[in-house]
Amino acid sequence: MSGGVDSSVAAALLAEQGHDVVGLSMQLYDQTEGQTAFGGCCSLDDLHDARRVAAAINIPHYILNFERQFDEQVVSNFVREYAAGRTPLPCAHCNSDLKFAALVERAEGFGAQAVATGHYARVERDARGRWLLKRSVDSSKDQSYFLFSLTQDQLARAVFPVGDRPKASVRAYARERGLPVADKADSQEICFVPDHDHARFVATRAPAAAHAGPIVDEAGRTLGRHDGLHRFTVGQRKGLGLARSGGSAGTPMYVLHLRPSDRAVVVGPKSSLERTTLTASEVNWIAAQPGGPRRASAQIRHRHQPAAATIRALGDARAEVVFDTPQLAVTPGQAVVFYDRDLVLGGGWID
Repeated sequence: MSGGVDSSVAAALLAEQGHDVVGLSMQLYDQTEGQTAFGGCCSLDDLHDARRVAAAINIPHYILNFERQFDEQVVSNFVREYAAGRTPLPCAHCNSDLKFAALVERAEGFGAQAVATGHYARVERDARGRWLLKRSVDSSKDQSYFLFSLTQDQLARAVFPVGDRPKASVRAYARERGLPVADKADSQEICFVPDHDHARFVATRAPAAAHAGPIVDEAGRTLGRHDGLHRFTVGQRKGLGLARSGGSAGTPMYVLHLRPSDRAVVVGPKSSLERTTLTASEVNWIAAQPGGPRRASAQIRHRHQPAAATIRALGDARAEVVFDTPQLAVTPGQAVVFYDRDLVLGGGWID
């Protein structure tokens, strides 16, 4: 229970259905200095809201301290990725590496058979007994992209009570039940970054990341200087600090890729952002690895429109994706998730 409306409704629905529900909230970072709104979720206020909801639906509520695990598995990865010129996706690491892995383990200690969350996704079982992950009914709120790395064992214990209903229905139910978070705004930002300034956060945790370097065009000509690769991501246009484009006057320039070897930010026109292929590592196939090329849709960002592609499984949990049409801003460090309509086939981390 994060203290938001979705996990609150998930708990209330299960309790209403007659399940024996225990509410768990995760304390993820040190709040001894009294931060009540440190980030987008899991603040002191959020933990308080979760406890209020638990009281309202008459279930026990516990706060579990996961500060060390969160720092090791999510925050440190976030810093390392930015420092290495990649763009991390902390919510996916938090869901797979921490929430489900850790909570399934803790659930056994409570004698619980399943772990339920407020994610907008669905879990089903096929005729062969394999667990399947599917998009939520509400496509605008679907969060299956962040859950691609869940294993069969984790999916067997996962329950997503709000995945089969639209967000408006979730809020309406919360109001009907009189839940104190019925109209609470959704969290949007990275929860552990104060003031939403990720560059300052990374530089504080890893001062070496703030080393300056050149901004160059595709031909290698120096156009300017920057204060650290962690300030940039592939596809970025604003904040480059270039007085002129370096090409024809007035041509908008975009970050094409980041080169950690010499700390260069390579920029160019939008057309140079187009790519038709990518490879991914740490690929998880949810039900079964395809034996040969597989036609599917590949999604390279949370809000990216899935694109038709051919996917080939490679050795060592890797995959190659060949798109039918070029895609803009394929970004190392982000996830690529494979879909067959609303069925999640699997996914991995873009190289």
